[in-house]
Amino acid sequence: MKIKTKITIGVGCLFLMIVVLSVLSGWYISKLKKDTNNILVANYKTLEYSRNMLLALEEVNNDPLAFTVFKRHLDYQKKNVTEIGEKEATDKVIIHFEALKKDPLNREIQSSIRKDIAELMQLNMTAINSKSRIADDTAKDAITAISISGTFCFLLAFILLINLPSIANPIKILTSSIKQIANQNYKERVHFDSSSEFGELAKSFNTMAEKIQEYSESKLEKILKGKKRIETLIDNMHDPVIGIDEDKKVLFVNDEALLITGLKKENFVGKLIQDVAVTNDLIRDVIKNIIDPNENCQAKSMKIYADGKESYFEKEIIDINIVPTGEQRSQFIGQVIMLRNITPFKELDLAKTNFIGTVSHEFKTPISSIKMGIQLLENEKIGALNEEQKNLLIGIKDDTNRLLNITGELLNIAQLESGSIKMNITPILIDEVVTQSLEANRVSAENKQINFKFKKQPQLEYVLADSEKVVWVLNNLLSNAITYSYENSEIVIDVTQIEDKVKFSVKDTGKGIEPQYISKVFDRYFRIPGSKKQGTGLGLSISKEFVESQGGIIDVESDFGAGSTFSFTLKAITNHI
Repeated sequence: MKIKTKITIGVGCLFLMIVVLSVLSGWYISKLKKDTNNILVANYKTLEYSRNMLLALEEVNNDPLAFTVFKRHLDYQKKNVTEIGEKEATDKVIIHFEALKKDPLNREIQSSIRKDIAELMQLNMTAINSKSRIADDTAKDAITAISISGTFCFLLAFILLINLPSIANPIKILTSSIKQIANQNYKERVHFDSSSEFGELAKSFNTMAEKIQEYSESKLEKILKGKKRIETLIDNMHDPVIGIDEDKKVLFVNDEALLITGLKKENFVGKLIQDVAVTNDLIRDVIKNIIDPNENCQAKSMKIYADGKESYFEKEIIDINIVPTGEQRSQFIGQVIMLRNITPFKELDLAKTNFIGTVSHEFKTPISSIKMGIQLLENEKIGALNEEQKNLLIGIKDDTNRLLNITGELLNIAQLESGSIKMNITPILIDEVVTQSLEANRVSAENKQINFKFKKQPQLEYVLADSEKVVWVLNNLLSNAITYSYENSEIVIDVTQIEDKVKFSVKDTGKGIEPQYISKVFDRYFRIPGSKKQGTGLGLSISKEFVESQGGIIDVESDFGAGSTFSFTLKAITNHI
């Protein structure tokens, strides 16, 4: 018999017995209620009326209202005749009561009424006893029937209780075997001595396990070869590679990683990487943001001295996540730490920086000579120039100044890249650096009839910064604001303190910056397409380097069509003397 059929028959029989038990219980309870209601409604009320009539009869000689009370209860009794002989007894009471009303002091009539009422009460007492016996019989029958039905239900439930849980045993065994297969124990088998569905399931499971075992054994050699290939590939990579599992245990490390760390393979592989880091500064630096996720993981080049030379590396940590077969959620199984060797690029970058610095420095001498020659030509003592010559000289002078500014920017960027630029951080007067910047740009602003508006919180006096670099940054921001502002407009310089920082803002009312270019304005050599300003595109990049070198942040907000606000922060100082 199928398992489903067994469960259906067993549960169906139990349900049927419960229904039979419920119907029997309801029927007998209803019958008992009916029997008891007959006693209460009919016989008990007659006894109550009879008692009240006897009490009223005792007061006939003393209370004029006694006849009224007797008459009321007698009327009730006339409507409550339910037993054989009860009507005749009630009629006798009526006859004797009518006679008593005519002769209230006749004791013989009173005695007759008492006898009639006693007879009435005796009839109802006998009826109560008879109905009580009927109710007892009904209760006994109910107990018998319900007991028999309940016994059947108990036996059936007991049988199901013994047999149904045994159905779960094969399921438990099968679940355990499936886990063994999942753990690559392909020799696991199940055996059920049953012709039910579980027997068929066991056969199917064993067939599947045999095929998996056969497939696994046939593919093991290929898997081992693939593993060897991967290990050889990792060992022959020119970049250091370290692999760790989800518990931070080192799984593999290639020769390059062993070379730069100075460790031996047996002291590395199989160890917790944080334990290795205790005795190795390089590993400690590499795993900072692995051990502490809050550590800044921004990619920065690392300078490492190994194999008799300095090399530069960029760290990249790759999380390894897989989706196990038959599941939907990915599972983290480890990380690979790669150190890319960027030494050739660093060398090229350094050569480029040195070249820019050298060329810029060499340009300054002839440019200074050209400026000196222009000043001599402008001197009228040497000789007067006609109008055309003056205009030509003005053009040469503008080009020379622009070339000198470009050369200065290239020198600054070369110094920043080489790290040779030094910051002289001291308390400086805010009013002084702002005034210098405004004066340097006042002529350009007057040419376009642009007004400067300087706002500052009253308590602000000093800021901790490099005076020369702050003036350079403000000059650059003001020059840009003048270039992109309309004529007869206003540029606002606002200085405020926010916690431990002083914020400098330069706000113009020009056309603003298109949203797609805002994130690029601080990139080197970037110029907004269609920009009318001529230059190298290094001004804002240099400003960013100057501000960040002093521990500040530079930012821009722009509403295209309404203007832009460039701002930067520097360290505030309190209680300066």
